[in-house]
Amino acid sequence: MYRYRLLFLLIISTAQFTCLVAQQPIDYKTLSDLAYRKNAAGYAKERCKLDIYYPSGQKNFATVVWFHGGGLKAGNKSIPKELKNKGLAVVAVNYRLHPKVKSPVYVDDAAAAVAWTIQNIQQYGGSSKKVFVSGHSAGGYLTSMVGLDKSWLANYGVNADDLAGLIPYSGHTITHFTIRAERGIDGKQPIVDQMAPLFHVRKDAPPILLITGDRDLEMLGRYEENAYFWRMLRVTGHPAVELHELDGYDHGRMAQPAHPLLVQFVKRISRTKIK
Repeated sequence: MYRYRLLFLLIISTAQFTCLVAQQPIDYKTLSDLAYRKNAAGYAKERCKLDIYYPSGQKNFATVVWFHGGGLKAGNKSIPKELKNKGLAVVAVNYRLHPKVKSPVYVDDAAAAVAWTIQNIQQYGGSSKKVFVSGHSAGGYLTSMVGLDKSWLANYGVNADDLAGLIPYSGHTITHFTIRAERGIDGKQPIVDQMAPLFHVRKDAPPILLITGDRDLEMLGRYEENAYFWRMLRVTGHPAVELHELDGYDHGRMAQPAHPLLVQFVKRISRTKIK
């Protein structure tokens, strides 16, 4: 009887210890202003930098590369607070802006930053197989471009199909209005060419989560662009594309309620990735 009681107490103590270990908080670290372009000079040296927020001491965690919005004309990198303390790493990226540069520099910078992340995240404990790309507005456009048009990442020795997923928030799927303006095209004239994610629709792209604000509150046609993008991806046979419309939220305010959807998506997809 005594032996059984001792064994029972040992089992309870072990379970309590395991529970305490599991509840230990994760320590997060932030590294700022890391250059993702070698030998950059001038404006590229100033803007082509990123910050890494990651769970220290953890292994094989997922990473979200995050591109800020601002119409390709403004904005600065930051780590969304809703993505902190979620067991994920976040890589917040600055890229060069109009009018100091013009298309396709924005997309090339985005590709360089994503490639840097895939090639370097393991030294911080992350998995190169669990790198997701996301961003709001202009950042959503950059997300779709580097994930759908494989040529941009290929320039840096990376296969876009190795990305774990794409989560553009309210991103253009037609050619961006700033790029159209550079060509003297009115912002209300839709164009679909090689600088449009729609032009590069393919069934073998990574899993995609499209999120927009309310169609009646969004910027010109932004929901409808994404709905057509979703439809054409489905038509081509893409097996894993979702579209969410956030009722009651306009273009600027839709990012905050979108973040929990991103976290759920990243965790669900990451469970299928071994490393």
